[in-house]
Amino acid sequence: MVGLFNETILQDHPLFHNHDSILVQEYASLGTPYLAEVPATPLRTQPCLVHLNTALANAVGLNAEQLASAQGVDVLSGNTQFPSYQSRASVYCGHQFGQFVPQLGDGRALLIAEVRKGKQYRQLQLKGAGPTPYSRHADGRAVLRSSIREYLASEAMHALGIATTRALSLTASADPVFRETTETAAVVCRVSESFMRFGHVEFFCYTNQLEALRNLLTWHIEQHHPEIDLGETETSFHAGLLQWLGAVIERTARMVAQWQAVGFCHGVMNTDNMSLLGLTIDYGPYGFVDGFDIDHICNHSDHQGRYSYRNQPRIAHWNLYALAQALSPFIPDSKETLQNLLDGFADVFHAEHSAQFASKLGLSQLQGDAVDTLIENTLKFMHQHTLDFTRFFRSISALNPKATVEENFAQWQHSPFFPLALGDEEQVTNARTWLSQWLALAQTTPLALEQWRSKLEKTNPAFVLRNHLLQNAIEQAQKGEFTEVNRLFIALSDPYNAEQMPGDYIAKPPEWAKSLVLSCSS
Repeated sequence: MVGLFNETILQDHPLFHNHDSILVQEYASLGTPYLAEVPATPLRTQPCLVHLNTALANAVGLNAEQLASAQGVDVLSGNTQFPSYQSRASVYCGHQFGQFVPQLGDGRALLIAEVRKGKQYRQLQLKGAGPTPYSRHADGRAVLRSSIREYLASEAMHALGIATTRALSLTASADPVFRETTETAAVVCRVSESFMRFGHVEFFCYTNQLEALRNLLTWHIEQHHPEIDLGETETSFHAGLLQWLGAVIERTARMVAQWQAVGFCHGVMNTDNMSLLGLTIDYGPYGFVDGFDIDHICNHSDHQGRYSYRNQPRIAHWNLYALAQALSPFIPDSKETLQNLLDGFADVFHAEHSAQFASKLGLSQLQGDAVDTLIENTLKFMHQHTLDFTRFFRSISALNPKATVEENFAQWQHSPFFPLALGDEEQVTNARTWLSQWLALAQTTPLALEQWRSKLEKTNPAFVLRNHLLQNAIEQAQKGEFTEVNRLFIALSDPYNAEQMPGDYIAKPPEWAKSLVLSCSS
C-alpha cells in the first residue's frame, strides 16, 4: 500500500492568492515507478506571456498579477522551477490508431505543481517545456501553432459545458523548433484534477507490475472517487474497482455524446489520449464540423477514418474495452463481468445523445422514439446538403412551434444563422419536409415562445472555435501580433451570446476554410 499521500506544504509565496491555497505533493509522493523527476529545459530566448487565464488562476488559488510578472512568466514557461516543487513526468503506454505501443509517457509534459484550495485539488502541467525520459529522442518542445490551438480549445470546450482539461497560460519564445518547417516554441500551462490516461493502467498491466498498478489505482480512486470504498479485502477491492470502471464508462460515454452534440471531432482518440476522469484531453488535430458530413475526418494523418465524427462513439467503446482488459488481472471471472459493464456504454451514450439533441431541437425527450427518429432525420438532412452544423442548430430559435410550415420557412430566412441555399430547389423542398416533421413534435411544447427561444439560445452556441478563425489567429501570432488570440478568447468564453459576437465569428466559413489540413504534427 502506498499510503494516504497527504503531505502538504503550506505556502507563504506571492504566487498564491491567499492562505487557503496550499502547494501539495500528493501525486508526486507516488514517486518511482510512476514518475520520473526531471527539470524543465529553459528557453534560450526570453519568453513572453501571450495570454493568461485570469479567472482560472483565481479559481485555482493563484495570484494572477504575480503570474503575469517576469518571475511568473519564467515559472509558466519552465525557465524557473515552481517554488518548493520538483517537476516530474509520468510513464504510460497506449493503443495508437489501434496498434499497441508498449511505452509512451509524458514526452513533452511536466507536472510542475499540485494545488489544493479547500476541497478542490488541481495539477499544473507544462506542455512543451523540454525533453523527458519518455520523449523517444524528440525535443520535448511544442510549437506556437499547436499551442494556440490547445490553449484556446481547452477553454472553448469548458465554456460549452463539456468536461475538459483547462488552460492557465500561453507563453511564447523565439527559440526555433524544427518540424516540417522551422517554427517557434511555445509552452501551455494546463490545469486538471488529473492527467492520468487509460494508458497508465495499460502500462503497468502489460509490464506485469501488478502490485504497482494496484497501488496506482488505489491512489487514483481514493483521490478522485471518495464515494467508492475499496475496503480491506480482495472481494471489496474487486467490487470497488468494478464500481470505478462503471464510472469511467459513464463519464466517457457522456463526454463523447456531448462532443457529437456540438460537432466536435477529437482527431486522435488513442488510449493514451483518453482521460480516466472522462475529460477531453490532448487537443491536436481537432475540429468543429462546418458543413456537416457524418464521416468528417479532421486529422489528415487518419487515412482510414478511424477517428471520424461517425466513429467517435465506437472508438470510445473500443478504448474502454482496452482499459477493461488491462484491469482483468484484478477481476475474478473477468470476461463476463467486464463485458456486462462495457455493454452499459451504449445505454448511457444513447440517453445522453438523445437528451442533448432533443434540447438542441427545442423538444422534450419524453416524446421518446419519435424524438430519436427526428434526430436521425435531422442529421440525415444536414448530411445530405452539407448544412453548417453550428448555424443550423442556432437558427432553430428563429422558428415558432405554433406557426405553420410556410410561416416558419418565411421567418427562418430572417435569422442571421439561416443555413440554407435558397437557389437549391431540392434543399428547399427537403427543408420544408424537415420543418413539417419538426413541427409535429415541437408544437406540443408547453413553453411560451420567448421562453422557448431563450432556452434554445442557451443550448445552441452562436460561436464555436472554427479552424479558419484559429488559422487567422495563428498566422498573426507567428508575426508577433497576438490581438486575435485575445479576441478569440473573449468570444469563446461566452459562446451563446450572439449580440456581442463579431460578425465574422458567426458568419458562414469562407471557401478557403475547406482546404485547411490538420495533422498530428506539433
